[in-house]
Amino acid sequence: MDASSEAVTGENRRELALERLKKKRDFKAHLVMYISVNVLLIVIWAVSGTDTFFWPIFVLVGWGIGLVANAWDVYGRKPISEDEVQQEMDRLG
Repeated sequence: MDASSEAVTGENRRELALERLKKKRDFKAHLVMYISVNVLLIVIWAVSGTDTFFWPIFVLVGWGIGLVANAWDVYGRKPISEDEVQQEMDRLG
């Protein structure tokens, strides 16, 4: 591997690191908004009378699904490896 290849690899690593940090920061903001809005909705429900149906559940579950998907994208999904790219290229013929 020559010096120019190492520079490109280093730059790619930096870009990937910046992208991951941005995703983590965005997820944390998403989580704070989820908690804040849902706490507000639960307070509204509680003040309006808790003898009614717990309607905030629809927002909690609906938005929660999106939050879990976002968390999986940020913390669970692995980047595509060079081996996976090569295997897919081999399948294509």
